[in-house]
This record gives sequence, C-alpha cells and structure tokens, in this order.
Amino acid sequence: MSRVVSGNTIAEVARLVGDPARANMLAALMGGRALTAGELASHAGVTAQTTSGHLAKLADARLVAVEKQGRHRYYRLVSADVAEVLRALMVVAASGPPRRHPVGPREAALRLARTCYDHMAGRLALAITDALCASDRIVLTDGVGMVSAEGRRFFRDFGLDLDEPSTTQRPLCRTCLDWSERRPHLAGRLGAGILRRVIDLGWVSPMAGSRALGITRIGEAGFVGSFGLPSDWRMPDNAAVRNDRVGAP
Repeated sequence: MSRVVSGNTIAEVARLVGDPARANMLAALMGGRALTAGELASHAGVTAQTTSGHLAKLADARLVAVEKQGRHRYYRLVSADVAEVLRALMVVAASGPPRRHPVGPREAALRLARTCYDHMAGRLALAITDALCASDRIVLTDGVGMVSAEGRRFFRDFGLDLDEPSTTQRPLCRTCLDWSERRPHLAGRLGAGILRRVIDLGWVSPMAGSRALGITRIGEAGFVGSFGLPSDWRMPDNAAVRNDRVGAP
C-alpha cells in the first residue's frame, strides 16, 4: 500500500536529516560505500553509543539499511532516491552565503573528483560530460540524456554494454547538478557504469576516509586519450563567467 505523504511526514524526515551528526553520517554514505558504525562515528564526531542511537533512528525511517557480515554491521543508503534528496540538499547548502574559511586540501580534492553515491562528481565528471556532449556521443536536454549511435559504439569499445537488459527502472542517462561546480554531470546507469569501469581500469581510486577520488597516472592519460579531455580540465570553472576561469565559491 502507498502511504499518504503529509507535511508532518516531510517534517519528520527533515528533522532526522537536520541533526548535524546524522547529516554528517548520511553525507559520508554519499560516497556509495557501506560503512561501519565506527567509521560513521568518526565522520560525525560522536561516541559509539550516540552513533548507535542515530543509526537506529535512520534505519527506522528507512533512510539507511544495515547489512551483516560476520560480526560486523555495515550501513548504506537505502536507495538512489535517498541519495538524490541528500544531493539536492547539498546543492542548496552550497548556494548559501559564502564560507569564510579558505579551501583546504581535503575540499580541493573533493572538488576535483569525488563519488556522488554511485557516479562521479567534481571537475573530472564535468569535463567528461562536456567532452561527451562536444563529440555528440550524448545529448542532454532538461536533465535527460540520450546516447547517440556513435556514443553506444564508443561505450561498447570502452567496456560498457548499454544494450544489456537492466534489472531496475532507473534511467540510462540523466544529469545530476554538481554542488561544487553548479553545472550538471552524468548520472543514471551510464554515470554509474563509467565510475565502475574507471575504477576497474585503475584510473581512479577512492581515498581513505573520504568521498574524494585519486586520479592515477594511467588515469590522467586515459581520460585525455579516451574521452578527449582538454589539457586544462583541472582548472576551476564557473559557469557564469567561464571564460574568466574563476573558481567556484
């Protein structure tokens, strides 16, 4: 049976997400990996006992799911829908008043390349999206993407079979607004497939304790050679004044 969503129901979910400790836990799970309670406690900066209570509330609200492996329990986001809500909140938060502290190494790494649940975000993801559009391999319109015949051949040669039957109703190609760059990057099954493939190729590797992705030496050459990224793709870019190369706030 479907549930009627009322204002009270929305307020209850917002209250759960609005707690700073729980928000930090959910943000950590946006990396796409299942984490232990201890790892989430470290991200939230709270004790193990406090973490247990927070995770119980998030599980009851069906925001996180728990998986048992031996003596360990691993927590993950319940679904892509939950990740989409969190991503939207990140975009809103990033659009608020400018922060007064300088961008540190950790944040700089996140802005360059990171996981956004099951696909890539940051300047690397934007550069890939731009290159695929410029080469007419994909066409993006109002948040929805279409893969051209040339694009399907490209991805097949890259190791992604887009004609393989899907077990979900998830769109093949859609966009996701990047909170740090304020422009859309690729999401959907295609975005998830690209992330899995570049990890398998050893082009990127997750950084310990972070959503940031480290780009390997072979990856540097691979992204430029396969996707045709420009030599200056690492440069900060602001969509409103792109030609001036002004960094995102």
